[in-house]
Amino acid sequence: MSTKLFVGSLPWSIDDQALQTAFEGHGTVVSAKVIKDRETGRSRGFGFVEMENSTDAENAIKALNESELDGRNIVVNEAKARK
Repeated sequence: MSTKLFVGSLPWSIDDQALQTAFEGHGTVVSAKVIKDRETGRSRGFGFVEMENSTDAENAIKALNESELDGRNIVVNEAKARK
C-alpha cells in the first residue's frame, strides 16, 4: 500500500518533476505534486509525494527531512488526512 508524504518549505522554483527526482533516490515514487495557487498558478511552497510502500516512505523521511533542496531546508513527514 502506498504512503503519502507532505513536503513543506519547498523552493519556489521546484516543479512536479524536480520534486519527483529529489525523492526517486530513496524509493519508488508513485506521484509527486507541488501545490499551486489557483489564481496565480505559482507554487504555494509545499507538495505531496506518494511512495510505493511504507519502507520507501520511511527511507525518504529519514534522508530528506531537514535536508537542503535548491537552497532551502525542506520538511518531510507522513501526510495526515484532512478532517
